Amino acid sequence: MDGQAAAPGAGTVLNALATGTGSAFALDVETSATVELAFGGDGVTGEIAGEPDADTALIERCVELALERWGPSAGLDTSVSETVTVGASVRTESDVPTAAGLKSSSAAANATMLATVDALDARDQVEPIEACRLGVEAARDVGVTVTGAFDDASASMFGGVTVTDNREDALLVREEFDHEALVWIPPERAYSADADAERCGLVAPIAKLVEELALDGAYGRAMTVNGLAFSAALGFSADPAVEAMPHVDGVSLSGTGPSIVAIGDAAGLDIVEEQWRERPGETLRTTTRNDGGGYL
Repeated sequence: MDGQAAAPGAGTVLNALATGTGSAFALDVETSATVELAFGGDGVTGEIAGEPDADTALIERCVELALERWGPSAGLDTSVSETVTVGASVRTESDVPTAAGLKSSSAAANATMLATVDALDARDQVEPIEACRLGVEAARDVGVTVTGAFDDASASMFGGVTVTDNREDALLVREEFDHEALVWIPPERAYSADADAERCGLVAPIAKLVEELALDGAYGRAMTVNGLAFSAALGFSADPAVEAMPHVDGVSLSGTGPSIVAIGDAAGLDIVEEQWRERPGETLRTTTRNDGGGYL
């Protein structure tokens, strides 16, 4: 029994660390997952392609929770015993840089959840939002997120742009979102679980303003204001965003950084890309996308 699925990374409109409300949009970079189940096995093993020393706790926990939740209805005895009677292996492969603010954990969790559903032959039994919320639960369990990242997970699972209440794992808005996108990825990495949530709380009044803009559909303006506020709160330079502002529709620190994401038209992004290439790190030219996670 095996299954395959993929889910995209995402960029930030509103960081949920300050108020619990977040907003994100899917980007056309993705993570794929393959899950293999074996009767009589014991436990779950994970592998991340090209990263032999990477932490696989998240993808392993996703498989465990999926087997516990949906295994019994698929005829498997996996419910609540400490030793899972169906062994599993999970392998992910990704174009989404890790620890760069581009929602690599959400993409991996969604892809792994859907691949496990596929392996269980339970596609018709599991709604995508169920798989999304269970992936968020797995992320909380293993400590890779402060907020639960339902905003990031929902954008990855459903595509387009979403606004969410991360305290309730509630989807408030999901809309189509069509833009060209440019990402600057500096050499350093930042892990979401290490972000200073208390300091981010200090910018809550600005986050409330960003929330209002997002709920009004002014996503470009929202992400620009968000980027300035959270760059200051998290200790990142706003210079890359400021130099992009005259040329783009929106630009923001993505997640807890360190990447910066801009959206706009090709001509404007060409100018910004030339500027950002003078900085250390790399640039990624891509687009937003309106399809999210899916089976392969």
